[in-house]
Amino acid sequence: MNTNAVAKLLGVSPSTIQRWVKHANLQMNRNELGHYVFNEEDIDVMKKIQEQINNGVLLQDIAAAAKKKRHAVVKQEVQPDYMKLLNKINELEAKVDRKADEIVSYQLLQHRREIEELNEMIEQLTQQIEILTKEKEDEPDPKSVEMVAATKEEFGFFQKLKKKKLISSLFGF
Repeated sequence: MNTNAVAKLLGVSPSTIQRWVKHANLQMNRNELGHYVFNEEDIDVMKKIQEQINNGVLLQDIAAAAKKKRHAVVKQEVQPDYMKLLNKINELEAKVDRKADEIVSYQLLQHRREIEELNEMIEQLTQQIEILTKEKEDEPDPKSVEMVAATKEEFGFFQKLKKKKLISSLFGF
C-alpha cells in the first residue's frame, strides 16, 4: 500500500504517516519513485504507533521501540510514456493491417463471385447465339427461295417452249 492508502486506513493524514515514519526512525521500503511502500507488517507497526500515541506516549519514546530491519526493493525499469504510446501505436497499426487484409479478401471474393456470374451469362448468350445461328442456317434465305422459284418458273417456261418446238417441228406448224 502507499502512504495515502495507509493514512485512510488509520484515519489520519498522509503527512502524519510520513512524520511517524521519520520520528520513529522506521526503515521503510520505497518504490522506484522514492515513495513509501507499506506491507502488512508495516501497517501493523503503524497501528501500534497510533495506539501508543492515543494512550499518551510521546513520539520520541516510540522511535526507539519501533526499529525494524530494512528490506531491499528491486527497482523495475519504468517505461517512459512515449514507449508505451509507441507500443500502443504499433498494436493499433497491426490491427488496422489485419482489418485491411480482411476487407481486401472480402472484396476479392465478391469480385470473384461477380466474374463467375458474368461468365455464366456469357456462356448462356453463346449457347443462344449458336441456337439462333443453327435455326438461321436451317431456314432458307427469302432471296434464295425467290431465286429458286424464279428458276423453276423459267425452267417450266423453257420446258413448255421445247415441247412446243418439238410438236411444231413434228407437225410443221
